[in-house]
Amino acid sequence: MPRMLDVSEDVRAEIGDAEADRLLVGDNAPGSYDCTSCRTPGDSEQERTSTVLFVGDETAVLAFAHASCIPSQVVQVAEEQLQGAVRSITGGEQAEPARISPQQAVLGITSGLVLIDDELHPALVVEPTGAIARPGTDGSDGDQFLQLLLEQGFHPVNRMDQAPEVLHGWSILLAMGQLHAVLQPGTGGGAPVAWWQAHAPLQVTEGWRTAVNKSQTVLVYAAPAGSIGQQPREDLLRDALEKASADGLLVAAAMPLAGT
Repeated sequence: MPRMLDVSEDVRAEIGDAEADRLLVGDNAPGSYDCTSCRTPGDSEQERTSTVLFVGDETAVLAFAHASCIPSQVVQVAEEQLQGAVRSITGGEQAEPARISPQQAVLGITSGLVLIDDELHPALVVEPTGAIARPGTDGSDGDQFLQLLLEQGFHPVNRMDQAPEVLHGWSILLAMGQLHAVLQPGTGGGAPVAWWQAHAPLQVTEGWRTAVNKSQTVLVYAAPAGSIGQQPREDLLRDALEKASADGLLVAAAMPLAGT
């Protein structure tokens, strides 16, 4: 049965047209899988699924993710990380996700509405595919995702009933009612650059657009891989955010719009 797979041009260029076509008709694609972004089950026969190719110096590993989590893309990772994942898989153990540096990180973004003081605020929840290493290190210091964001000006979330502070210099690029990018300050005071950029513009709900048009500000929450997951409803997303906050695994910032 044909799968509901998204195979980007970058992935197709790496794996070849023949393999990409076999995936699309269902020959080499799994029906069910664990999403490489949120780690919850997915089904390529029932929901749009992204192909994500992790590429090392000599090894490549094809993974699958909910298309709502991350787009289909190629991610460069260290060869030893891929080899470790392959050994875990072939040894029958649960593979750890490849550790990816911030420049290479695959960041899953979910949009939703957060209720604070009886008012709905537009929010984005950011969760990477795996542990994030500090640039220039081998990752032995553990996941540095939250620490790197704290150094950029994000603040720990102690209570979900308080809006986070504005992070100056950062902004949300929204155009034609679609989400395009999260922008951060350029080096040396230069033009803003994309911290996260959509492979294709992301649709947001009418309620989200209404809220952002009113506030002109988006609340951005971020948590380490595996903390939030892909939640099917906003009440479950709120519960996951509350738990991450209680566990000390949530940071946030408010960002103004850089578009319309």
